[in-house]
Amino acid sequence: MMSPLPAPGAPLPHYVSTAPFDPHATETMTAAQSRIHLASQKQLMWWKFKQHRLALISGIFLAAVYLMILIVEFLAPYGLHTRNVDFIHAPPQRVHFFDKGNFVGPFVYGRSMTLDIDTLHRVYTDKTNDVQPIRFFCRGDSYKFWGIAASDYHLVCPAIGGQMFLLGTDRLGRDVLSRILYGARISLTIGLIGISISFVLGIVIGGLAGYWGGVFDLIVQRLIEVLQSLPSLPLWMALAAIMPVTWSPIVIYFGITVILGIIDWTGLARAVRSKLLALREEDYVQAAQLMGASTPRVIGRHLVPGFMSHLIASATISIPGMILGETALSFLGLGLRPPITSWGILLTEAKSVSVIAFYPWLLYPIIPVVLVILAFNFLGDGLRDAADPYK
Repeated sequence: MMSPLPAPGAPLPHYVSTAPFDPHATETMTAAQSRIHLASQKQLMWWKFKQHRLALISGIFLAAVYLMILIVEFLAPYGLHTRNVDFIHAPPQRVHFFDKGNFVGPFVYGRSMTLDIDTLHRVYTDKTNDVQPIRFFCRGDSYKFWGIAASDYHLVCPAIGGQMFLLGTDRLGRDVLSRILYGARISLTIGLIGISISFVLGIVIGGLAGYWGGVFDLIVQRLIEVLQSLPSLPLWMALAAIMPVTWSPIVIYFGITVILGIIDWTGLARAVRSKLLALREEDYVQAAQLMGASTPRVIGRHLVPGFMSHLIASATISIPGMILGETALSFLGLGLRPPITSWGILLTEAKSVSVIAFYPWLLYPIIPVVLVILAFNFLGDGLRDAADPYK
């Protein structure tokens, strides 16, 4: 029997359940779903980044390389300017572990040098009866750690009275491996300092152009177009040539970093401008303006943090360009100059075809350049994907 309808104008019956509220009654999530649902954005970005195996390996490699440059004096088997006049243009030595069927440990054979009368080139032959064990955590060439503390302790050293040139020597008898390690400190830090300058200029100029718009934005865009229309290498060469030859090497080092930073800010500035043009109309930006927030506070506190991950990924991809810029300038003789040692300066030893034909190991400094550039590109790709973990 159906219940009678309420009289016209009477209130409808209202029922309230007295049962306790259970938020999971309608939808039950698994443990894996709850882990993702409750994770913070940083956790999501890290999980997304770990899925990019090449980026993860590249990040570990770059972290190891940058930690290495902190203790390069300890890692290098020889001093930066140590000359071995009896072993000029010596080819790389092989590391052996067994001698005549017996395990000896890591060692190299001693060498004898003869002069080829026909070509006037030095010919080095291994003396299999001269076993020179490689020493570890040993005392060798003296050095000043970061130019401050004197020491002579090394991770690896040649045998006492022996030689160990794992990557050969140059025209002055200097160990190529040691010079590559020392050159990493300059070539890698010049990219970080240059990108810091570019980062500041790109955020400030691009941020103001995107936030203010109008005439300022028009001027900035025309300036960026003019700078981007100029060929990079001739522009670097012209700016580097302006620096007087009487400047000290350390001043030239900072001059090169400033040049690289000033030239490279345009792409980052355009990325910041495009982001701010889209974000400046958001409600939270207008609320901050109504509350009296200044332009620097609105840009630095409310707008830039919203796409900082994108900026970091862009900066990571820009660092290789600066490393290549320094290498190219130094190779052409317009960048850093001796006694400063960088990978570009080391490559100047291999300018001629005859040198490459007879002493190909002088091209070995190109290997760390290629590895670092590839690692930065892979890392940038991984950071760019992880910057938007919700895709």
